[in-house]
Amino acid sequence: MPEVVLRPAEEEDIAEMLALYAPYVIQTTVSSEYDAPSIEEFTRRWRTYTQKLPWLVCRIDGEVVGYGYAAPHRTRAAYQWSVETSIYVAQEQHRHGIAGAIYAALFELLAMQGYYNIYVGITSPNERSMKFHKAMGFIISGAYQESMYKFGQWRDVLWMGKSLRPHDGAPQPTVPFPEIKDSPLVTRALNQAVEKIHFNGELRMDNGEFRQHREAY
Repeated sequence: MPEVVLRPAEEEDIAEMLALYAPYVIQTTVSSEYDAPSIEEFTRRWRTYTQKLPWLVCRIDGEVVGYGYAAPHRTRAAYQWSVETSIYVAQEQHRHGIAGAIYAALFELLAMQGYYNIYVGITSPNERSMKFHKAMGFIISGAYQESMYKFGQWRDVLWMGKSLRPHDGAPQPTVPFPEIKDSPLVTRALNQAVEKIHFNGELRMDNGEFRQHREAY
């Protein structure tokens, strides 16, 4: 049975996470970037987001197979209880529940921190990603019509959202993730999430080309 580890990402994971992310940029509309970021820029993002929010990495037998993180939804004060999430899984590792496991952990960790809302932007069309997010409890919030131009075409971006807690009364300040990172509750949430990853015999290897939309979460 493969060894599966889901944990907060460290600087040692950055090069492998960037290598996993780059094909999304170069070959698909999953990312709105035109060029893959440099390792310096990717490191800057990781350092910035992890000052307050979780960034998780999944390794199977020592290899990075997926990662996911939360980022601020907006910078104005009234939006501080809402985040955006991004999850990327290696092409050959789909259909093992890796993205769902990362999301399950993020839901728990963000709730512990005191966040209320999670949002995700999905470049349209991407029926696979929409179905996945609906299964994870997201609902359609709206769309930015023809807001993104990539590969010679204007594209809509669909927004979906999920509530982490009831919106009753005034919220309390959120807790920065580094303050709870090493707590038993975080460890338990990560271990429980790992149990959602499954294997049917050997790991499925897909030698076909990187297919747009199949890979998006």
